[in-house]
Order: sequence, then C-alpha cells, then structure tokens
Amino acid sequence: MCGIVGWVSFDRDLRAAEQVTAVEAMTETMACRGPDDRGTWNAPHASLGHRRLAIIDLPGGRQPMSVGTPEGAVALVYSGEAYNYTELREELTARGHRFTTDSDTEVVLRGYLEWGDALAERLNGMYAFAIWDGRHDRLVMIRDRMGVKPFYYWPTPDGVLFGSEPKAILANPVARPRVTLDGLRELFTMVKTPGHAVWDGMYEVEPGTVVTVDRTGRHTRTYWRLETRPHTDDRDTTVATVRALLDDIVRRQLVSDVPRCVLLSGGLDSSTVTALAARQLAETGEKVRTFAVDFVGRTENFVADELRTTPDTPFVHDVARQSGTLHQDIVLDPDTLADPEVRARMIRARDLPMGMGDMDSSLYLLFRSIREHSTVALSGESADEVFGGYLQFFDEKARTADTFPWLVRMAEQFGDDADVLRADLKNALDLGGYIHDSYRDAVSGIERLDGESDFEYRMRRICHLHLTRFVRVLLDRKDRASMAVGLEVRVPFCDHRLVEYVYNAPWSLKSFDGREKSLLREAAADVLPRSVYDRVKSPYPSTQDPQYAVALQEHARALLADPDHRVFELVDRDRLRRAAECHAPQITSASRRGLERALDLAVWMELYDPELVLDEPAGAAPAGDGQPEPESSGTSS
Repeated sequence: MCGIVGWVSFDRDLRAAEQVTAVEAMTETMACRGPDDRGTWNAPHASLGHRRLAIIDLPGGRQPMSVGTPEGAVALVYSGEAYNYTELREELTARGHRFTTDSDTEVVLRGYLEWGDALAERLNGMYAFAIWDGRHDRLVMIRDRMGVKPFYYWPTPDGVLFGSEPKAILANPVARPRVTLDGLRELFTMVKTPGHAVWDGMYEVEPGTVVTVDRTGRHTRTYWRLETRPHTDDRDTTVATVRALLDDIVRRQLVSDVPRCVLLSGGLDSSTVTALAARQLAETGEKVRTFAVDFVGRTENFVADELRTTPDTPFVHDVARQSGTLHQDIVLDPDTLADPEVRARMIRARDLPMGMGDMDSSLYLLFRSIREHSTVALSGESADEVFGGYLQFFDEKARTADTFPWLVRMAEQFGDDADVLRADLKNALDLGGYIHDSYRDAVSGIERLDGESDFEYRMRRICHLHLTRFVRVLLDRKDRASMAVGLEVRVPFCDHRLVEYVYNAPWSLKSFDGREKSLLREAAADVLPRSVYDRVKSPYPSTQDPQYAVALQEHARALLADPDHRVFELVDRDRLRRAAECHAPQITSASRRGLERALDLAVWMELYDPELVLDEPAGAAPAGDGQPEPESSGTSS
C-alpha cells in the first residue's frame, strides 16, 4: 500500500528544477501512506512520485517502476494489492515475460505491456495506479471496481496533476485550495456523487474506470459497473457459494510478507472474517491477531438506544476465545478522543471536515495502536452494504422515501446536519434540491429484471445505492484513517465476485429468516459463537461518556472567543454559542453533531485556508463546478 502522485504537461519540460521540486513536494505529502521508501521518475512531459509501504517483496518492489522499450519507456506508480497476482504472473510468464522481482507491482506493469488498459478487467484487488506510456505520450489512470483506494486528478490546460489524496495535488502551485457552493453541497449531504472531489477543479477517478490523458485531451472508459442479472441458485446453493467465495477471498487477502491482523468488533461481519482467517492460519500453526476499540467504562455503563442495543466487548471476547486469537482491546478515554491534535490529524488525513467526531478520532487512534504490532489488517467493512445489514433496509419509511434511505435514518438520529451553518448560506446551498437531483441521477440507470416485483425492484435500488454511493463514504474514511498511520486495511467483502453475486440475489433470499444479512449469517454459522450468530446489528461504536460532550463544549467556547476566526464565514455564531452553553445532560445527538461540525470546519480552515466562493453566477446550475467533465469514449463491463 502506497501513495502515488504525478504531473503530466505537454507544453513544458518537467525535468526543469522548478517542476522537479514541485513533484517532490507532492510526493512528500504522501509520506504517511508510504513510510518505508520514496522515489521519483522524470521524463520530458511526465513526472511520477511514489511513497512506499512495503507489504510484498520488501526488497524488490521499489517504485516508480519502469521498463524500457524501443518506442519509449513505460513507467508505473501503483497503490494497492492485486490478490490474483500469482495467477497473472504465471500467465504472463507463459506469454514470454521475464520477471526480476516477486512483487505484484511488476505483474501490473508487465500486464499493461501485454494487455494495455484491458489489464483492469483481469485484476482482483484494491488498487489505484497510473502508467506513463512513453510509446504514445499517454497517461493511463485506473481505479479498482469498488473504489477502495482513493484516486484524484486535476485537469490543467496542457495535461493533468494526480495523487492518492487531494493534499498531494494541492501541494503543486498549479492547483489552488478553492471550494464553491457546489463543493459545500457535497460536503453537507453525504450523497457521494461519483467523480466529485469537493475541491473546485479536482475530480475523483471513478471506481471501475480508466481515465486516459494524451495530447488530444481526456478520455474515460468504464470497465466495470454493477449489473442486474437473473439469480437462479436456490437458498442452499447460494449460501454455499457465498461461503466458498469468502474462503477464497480471505485466503487471498491473508497473503503478506509483514505482520497482519483482523479488526474485530464482535459483529457478524468482522467475526466472520476473524473466524475464517483463524481457521486458515491454523493450517500452518499460526494464530491470528485481533484488535477491538472500546471506551473507558462503556461496557459497565452501557445504555441501549435505537442504534446500539448491546456493547461490543462481550461479543468480541466470545469470538477471540472460540477462534483462539491473540486479542487486544484498545481502550480510549474521553480526553484522548476529544484531543484537538487528534481532530487535526484526522482532518488532515481526510482533507475535509466530515463532522463524524469520536467515530473518526477513535478509528484513527485504533489504527495508530494497531500499527505498533501489524502492518496489514483485514476488516469487515462493507458487509452491511453487500448483504443488507442497515436498519434502513427494514424501515418502511426509509425504504419507500423518494431519497437516499440512509438520509432518512440520519435525519431522525442527528437532525439537520447543516443546522450549524449561517442561515443565508444554508438557503444558498439548497441542500434539499441538491439531494433530490443527486438521487434522481443515482437511480436512473438501475436495471430491472423482467418480471421483477415492485417490492423486489425497490430493494434492488436500495442495495444499488448503498453499493455505489454510501459504501464509498465509509471506504474513504477507512482508507484515510489507516493510511494516516501507515496501516493497510483490506476489505474482503468488497471482492467484486462476491458483490456481483450477492447483489443479484433477490431480497427475499437476502432476508430469508426475516433478519439482516441472512445469507452471511448462514454461510458462517459453523465458525461463529452462538452469541454472535444471534446478535442484532450494532453500528461502529460511539462514546456515551458525558465528559466527551463537555470537552466539545469547552473547545467550542474557545473558538467563540476568537471573533475573527474564518469559520464564522460558514458557521452561525449564535447557534454554536447555544450548543456550547447548553447544560451537559441536555446535549442531544443533533447538538453534539453540530459541535463536531463546527470544530471540524474551524480546524480545516486553519490547516488548508481554502478560498471560499459563496455565490454562484446568475443561471448557474446547482451541481457544476465550472470545470468541463471528462470526455467519455465508451464503456465496457
């Protein structure tokens, strides 16, 4: 796992000192993603940078990696893992390729030499990589199917900048940290518009997409998308297929030349990964390490609510005992969770103020502790999206609403996420209109099977929305928090084979026992403790300690004491003051979320000093950032 950057310019020589310095600065912003090594590669019109987190073939996988050809050099910077690299290596060897390393990086590079960008269809894994093809003066950028690894680019008049994270691009003087109303709309709606990067002028390489840049401009090709297909397997066959896929996926994702572990929450998803990993490693006499996050006094003082009916720790320990793992609880106190330095580190990691508070800071602190023992961790992330685990899948109001179903649940739990904003800004944003337009676009291309009932098609749409919109929010959070401390987190449930298969199983099969994630529960029944098998879905934990909310109020009062702080260009000072002065026991989920949002925005403005453009030209559409969209040159799947 690594950090990649690059600059392509067809009108200048990027070997000049000023340009080389700029690319080196971009590369250094990725040091957290790659603490083990660094490298740059320069050609007249392309410059690539790489920071490496060594996982496979520690001495041989250095980057940028290049191959000379009679027509010109082909160079690669690569982030991620190709879990089928051994099979691809054997196929390429049979085709005459000779390898000098044991790394998956060289397999990807030589795969491109053999198949061009059609290599993308052959990969199984999580990846974001860029190839400068000097034979044709062309940059090829490819991102994995589910969007596990982040990938951003900034079109310029004569080429493009790119990087694993926005901070890499913003380190180049060609780019500028500018956010318009449209960027704020995306930031405050949690709809994850494909390709949208919040920063004006910047885009994401969309999941399952190839973006090519040459002298004629930009071209995109979709090599994978979630397709509707008939599902003909019966229940027993479907359960058996899910289990066979999971066994294969976990086995592939345990491959590593460095210490690995599993993130364990005591829920069905992480417990399944843990149990399967433990069983497979036991074949070689190895025990799996597991880690869980907890809060001081949480189990003893736990109060059930609509989202979380049980604390995690008892279930975590049941799994650890049954699977014989080497387990460690990472227990956090409210002062550490509320530490402004931790908040700043997480915002720096995400490049944006997401307002998720202790759920962000605890994840960062968990990963930081794990990194002292392991370099690779397997996670249960995305099983809820794949198998249908969230409450909104079963909430009639949420699943019949003409909007993203998770927004219905969030509004009930947290209130209006934009309440903290100034009233005039909130009116200008028209977030309701933005969400409506985004939803209409998101559901417009979802295919319906012949004869599919209205209810089944409704549930198909909900599953599709979670797999193409909501999951990307959580995957980005997981990647940024983990890579901020140099930890690679793998997500077995994002294997595209599993996603495709389960997506097309009808909802009646996904919930055949009237519960969430029925297929997964039955597929793993033989390896799970009964307590976990019976447990009701519980989301990622959040502290209930009132001292955490008190600390937030103290930080908000300190912010209010600075009347010239730029955050008040966005935040309503009176609303923040009321939240900061509220008697602690009366702090609601909504007011706590408002405090988190305001504090995050303040730190973000201190770190990035963004130029804010809070008006729009007359007649401007609410969903455009002034940059031309990438030219589409066809799709394949």
